[in-house]
Amino acid sequence: MKKLGPIIFGIIIGAVLTYYFCPRQCADMPTIGEEVVIPKGVISVAEATVLNDNWTKYRKPEIDSITQRQVGKNDNRWAGWSLEDIENYIDFAKREAKKQQQEIAGFRIYFGVYGEKAPNDKGYLSTLFWAPQLKAGTSKASFSNFSSSAVLEIPPLNAGTGGQGGYPQ
Repeated sequence: MKKLGPIIFGIIIGAVLTYYFCPRQCADMPTIGEEVVIPKGVISVAEATVLNDNWTKYRKPEIDSITQRQVGKNDNRWAGWSLEDIENYIDFAKREAKKQQQEIAGFRIYFGVYGEKAPNDKGYLSTLFWAPQLKAGTSKASFSNFSSSAVLEIPPLNAGTGGQGGYPQ
C-alpha cells in the first residue's frame, strides 16, 4: 500500500502527457460517418470544361484583340486565391458586417479591369474581385451594382493571381 502513491502519480502524469501529445480531431473537420454538405451549384468537371470551351470560343478572340491593341498581350483568363486567403476574407467580411449591424447573405464575384497605372505589369488586364452581398433589409449598401452610388462598407477582395491558361483538364 505504501507504493500506491507513485503508481497513481504515474497514471496522472501519463494521462496528462497523453492529452497534450496525442493528436485530436479538429472541431471543424467532419469525422467518419459525418456528411459534408455539397453546396448548391456544384457542377461536374465535364460541365466546367464545356463552359470554359464556350468562353474560349465566344469571348476570348474579342477580348484578346482588345488587350492586344492596348498592351500587346492576351488578357487574363482566370483569377485565383489561396484557400487561406478565401477563408480569412470570409471571416473578415463577417466580422465587419457584424460591426456594422449587417448580415452577409453571400458573395459576388465581379469583373474588373486594371487601369493604365496598375502595378506589376497588370495594366488594362482583367481581374476578378469578391464583394459581400448583404441580406435583404439591411440598412447599408446591397452591392447590387458597383457603379451605383452605394457606399461600400466592407472592402472587397482582389489581389488574386491571374493567368491566361484555360481550364485544367
